[in-house]
Amino acid sequence: MTFEPMVLLLAATALPVAAIALLVERLFGYPDGPQGWVGHPVEWIGALINALDRGMNDGENRKLRGLLALILILAITLSITLPLTLYLRSFESGWIGEALLASTLMSQKSLEDHVRDVGDGLGKSLKTGRDAVSRIIGRDPKTLDASGVTKGALESLAENMSDGVLAPLFWLLIAGLPGMALYKAINTADSMIGYRSDQYREFGWAAARTDDLVNLVPARFTGWLIALAATFTPGMSGRSALGAMARDASNHLSPNAGWPEAAFSGALGIRLGGPRSYQGRKANLAWMGDGRAKLKRQDICEGLRLYNTGLNIVTALVILACIMTWMA
Repeated sequence: MTFEPMVLLLAATALPVAAIALLVERLFGYPDGPQGWVGHPVEWIGALINALDRGMNDGENRKLRGLLALILILAITLSITLPLTLYLRSFESGWIGEALLASTLMSQKSLEDHVRDVGDGLGKSLKTGRDAVSRIIGRDPKTLDASGVTKGALESLAENMSDGVLAPLFWLLIAGLPGMALYKAINTADSMIGYRSDQYREFGWAAARTDDLVNLVPARFTGWLIALAATFTPGMSGRSALGAMARDASNHLSPNAGWPEAAFSGALGIRLGGPRSYQGRKANLAWMGDGRAKLKRQDICEGLRLYNTGLNIVTALVILACIMTWMA
């Protein structure tokens, strides 16, 4: 099979695959049974990255070694997912199996659950809130007050709405399950080795730059989706979300994370970003938004309300596109 027909085959049923994947993962998440038996696909990718990190992140030419490691990660991911997808597509209803596999690479439900845990934890004690937020952010939770814990949860919600939901969906629509899996491999590599520390500055360079590239479109789409969702969410402002993106998104350290974070800030009338501490090191990041800097536990509930409105919109759009395609 040549490249062009293969791409057409992967894109042929992308919309129904995406619709089923979105609905299944949002309702059920990743079941506890498979998690306990075989782990999670992202954990398998992580184990491969760890092995390559241990074996290749040493000596000279670390930037080249990191590039070769990333190529190996992507080659192994593609060598598994492409034949599997083509095999499933050889059956009339094989796209359903592809959709179920694709649902494992989204994180709508788990993201909401983790962020909600932070709000519930703050309702019990600051320590419980800090413990909950430490599972979804990289900064030192011991330095955070209740406002800082809330801010960390909302920043994670905004950024991972792109990285964990809409970017995988985008690449699923573009290139089927293999495209989605390749995106998750790149994003996981960035989250594990794409740091600016002495250990990873060179070795993780290729992973970090590739992750920036594959998130360029999804991050901006996420920001616009958040602004649209705010327009339909009582008490929130789509116009302020757009204004915050225009003013602040490009000031973020990341070329992509600023878009959803700024949109969240403007929509909720709060400020995200700003100074924080990572492993005892101070980082003076730009502020996103010009609203209230002192956040409250209730802001997490408002953020989740905005998040769910955005998911409702994108799911409805995918289903509508399926119907229109079927009727054409």
